[in-house]
Amino acid sequence: MKTIGYQEVREKLLAGEEIAIVDLREEHIFAQNHPLFASNISLSRLEIEIYNRIPRLDTPIVIYDDGDGRVERAYTKLREYCYSNIAVLDGGVAAWQRDGGELFIDVNSASKAFGEFVEHHKGTPSLSAEELKAKIDAQENIVILDARRFDEYQTMSIPTGMSVPGAELVLRAPSLIKDENTQIIVNCAGRTRSIIGTQSLINANLPHEIFALRNGTIGWTLAGQPLEHGQQRSFSDLDTQIDEQVKQNAAQLAKRAGVKQINFIDLQNLQAQQDKTTYIFDVRTEQEYEAGHLPASRWVAGGQLVQETDHYAAVRGARIVLVDDQLVRAYMTGSWLAQMNWNVYVLADDFAQVLVETGGWKPATPQIDVDLFISPDELQQLSTTQNIVIWDFTTAANYKKGHIPHAQWVLKADVSKLIQQPAFTSLDAIVVTCGSSLLAQYAVPEIKTQLKSGQKVYILKGGNAAWAQAGLPLSQELELLSEEIDRYKRPYEGTDISKKAMQAYLDWEFGLVNQLKNDGTHGFFVI
Repeated sequence: MKTIGYQEVREKLLAGEEIAIVDLREEHIFAQNHPLFASNISLSRLEIEIYNRIPRLDTPIVIYDDGDGRVERAYTKLREYCYSNIAVLDGGVAAWQRDGGELFIDVNSASKAFGEFVEHHKGTPSLSAEELKAKIDAQENIVILDARRFDEYQTMSIPTGMSVPGAELVLRAPSLIKDENTQIIVNCAGRTRSIIGTQSLINANLPHEIFALRNGTIGWTLAGQPLEHGQQRSFSDLDTQIDEQVKQNAAQLAKRAGVKQINFIDLQNLQAQQDKTTYIFDVRTEQEYEAGHLPASRWVAGGQLVQETDHYAAVRGARIVLVDDQLVRAYMTGSWLAQMNWNVYVLADDFAQVLVETGGWKPATPQIDVDLFISPDELQQLSTTQNIVIWDFTTAANYKKGHIPHAQWVLKADVSKLIQQPAFTSLDAIVVTCGSSLLAQYAVPEIKTQLKSGQKVYILKGGNAAWAQAGLPLSQELELLSEEIDRYKRPYEGTDISKKAMQAYLDWEFGLVNQLKNDGTHGFFVI
């Protein structure tokens, strides 16, 4: 396996060359230390992530782990999936830091650091939790717009707040205000999305006083103030009138940031250039996407694309094309991505002629030769007649919500060591499943290498979803064969986070601007 050192990776980042830095560890481990532009594609989820996040097969890819054998296994798989330009980060993150590289904690660190960079350079106005509470109590002329995903908003929200996810803000806000004197307050759970959301409205020249809720729901909680739960208020319940002046402002803003506007033929020409990666993201609502979208485009709400860029575009130096038939969301999303030093385009064409594919986004996955499927009813019968185990490869969080009785939760990366344990030598069969069995099927080849004569491995057709749809019972009795490290628990989500953890998270965010200076590879700017 070819190796590559920190200095060479740094030079490629500074030169704007395409490069994908892939952390193969589970997300909880990734969140403890990683380079700024590393993307977490764990070995456990490699097959359902890799083609979508690194679509060009000769992209320069740098992989690393903690010296636990993931690199060797991933290298073999990537070659099998036709990736041709793979190198191993020499010495991993320890050598990265030793040789002068900066390491970041948490997830989506580049996007969060960018948010702090924006506030530092633009002086984004904000209100404290106490100041906002006083305005609410006095029934002042304000609207509170929550820039997070709707499910996050439902979990906990600021009293009277309405869900208006990031990229929707500039498009929807003019229809949500009471009059020209209305103050607009934008919040999220922590800092990034409220800073970007507030600055979006300011940059688009909305003629109102606009503030971020300082430190979001974390700041609100630390101030000892109660949150609402289970709220349903959403922009989608109200009519939106397109403000043409705001649309023009957004277009001018995107142009100033360096965003280019292209038509469908231009896009086809970009796609035909096989030496460059071109991502196509539809930044409208999921409902709009499903009703009609561009073939080969992936849906991701624009605000989340800015917040979680690494989760969708793993190739630094690639091109990003944005689709929105109203254009405003694409302009605003593009303006931020361009300032994050991405090469960004907005599609502008006769959308009725090009948004022709319907339904949800379907991930691209490697071909696999598997044939032993079993239905939920057959599984129920098999479990009473044979000695079997059921391995569930869904997320730990989904497993805990309810699973097939007696199913054991497993990380796919752990299959090779688990299947060698003596307890499995006497089995008649192993049944694998996950939400849909899409991921679970990729565990089959590794399991087959250790099967004894007569043993079989089955895939539950349709996965856990099919089991539930068949009306079969679910269990919450836990049997975890792997450590729960598949997901990092964000200090700004849920209602059971300690105040100490919340404050530590804020303190970390405050230090990100200095970390960016130390790193020196980001290329961020503000307009």
